[in-house]
Amino acid sequence: PAPSLKREMRNLSEECNLEPVTVSMAYVYFEKLVLQGKLNKQNRKLCAGACVLLAAKISSDLRKHEVKHLIDKLEERFRFNRRDLIGFEFTVLVALELALYLPENQVLPHYRRLTQQS
Repeated sequence: PAPSLKREMRNLSEECNLEPVTVSMAYVYFEKLVLQGKLNKQNRKLCAGACVLLAAKISSDLRKHEVKHLIDKLEERFRFNRRDLIGFEFTVLVALELALYLPENQVLPHYRRLTQQS
């Protein structure tokens, strides 16, 4: 399920014109959650969505109305409720120990793969 979820994360990010570096950050957040054993069948889409949302916010890729558009898209694509997403965003923040600024060496491998694919 993780590879297909990551593909969804990427497709959705491209539709919302997010930069590859933003997607890369979302991937790193997502993988950290996977490694912590935080993912299950019920929450994996919320996890993916919250990671994309946090990455978009932190890389300041989006203006306010675009954040709303991104949330609409996430809600539609992953079929969850935006209230759940907003609540889960905090859960993810805590799980990541608020460490949203990532060292380059964590982001680069994903970034290279993404930019070579497109």
